[in-house]
Amino acid sequence: MNLKSGNIEGFETYSQFSSLKEFNSHLEMWLALHKHDFSKGELVGLKRLVRFAAKIPGVCNAKIGTVLKAIHEEYHDHGISRSTFKRMIQKAITLGIITVHETERKNGSQSSNLYVFNRFPSYEPPKEEKMNHHKETSNLLKTKNQEIIKRQEEAPVELDHTFVNDRVPQLFVQLAKYFFPEAKTIEEYWHMVQIAAYRNNYEKAKETVLDIAIQSFKQLIRKIKSTKPVKRPIAYFYGILDNKFEDLFVHELVEMGDQGA
Repeated sequence: MNLKSGNIEGFETYSQFSSLKEFNSHLEMWLALHKHDFSKGELVGLKRLVRFAAKIPGVCNAKIGTVLKAIHEEYHDHGISRSTFKRMIQKAITLGIITVHETERKNGSQSSNLYVFNRFPSYEPPKEEKMNHHKETSNLLKTKNQEIIKRQEEAPVELDHTFVNDRVPQLFVQLAKYFFPEAKTIEEYWHMVQIAAYRNNYEKAKETVLDIAIQSFKQLIRKIKSTKPVKRPIAYFYGILDNKFEDLFVHELVEMGDQGA
């Protein structure tokens, strides 16, 4: 039986996520596993569908034409075709990323589909059944107390920038150390660079990634120094990165279009 079309708020019960953050985390895991199953154009369509699924986390009721128009406008008349979008949907269904429900109007005619993003499957082994609850609880409390004592005795020492993992480029380390001297913090900022590069299909362009990382970090510092304190600097940094990678992608699309003209 087909669903009745209506406002997106009417489909809240189809959401499998408690928040937008949880939805994004699951999507990131899906892409880590299946990103290379999609073409570049298909990934553009998938990312735009994800944006339309932000109001109700993981649920989208937009018409294909609406999604394609948004892509067309964002990439300055270098969008994707309807067939590319449909091919992306079929792949996403086959891989288990989304489930599609057909909807119909009150008069029975077919309306836009309801796209429901699925949770990334968990492969955690089932927990063993507690045979002796009282004994187990006692052992857990004892172990917990031992862990607390051990942590107190082995208080972690903050490591400076000289301990940063070798996978982080030295140019980035040398810039970041003046503002965030701890090795762990520098590594966290570089991890944001890697995520942004991966989600925008630039993870293999090492020099480009480093250049954008340095530009973005300098922009973050200017923001911190010139205005009110940034509540979450690392999240703000990721936003700068993502915007710069998207701008680069648009620029490359335009250049490809000019060359083909």
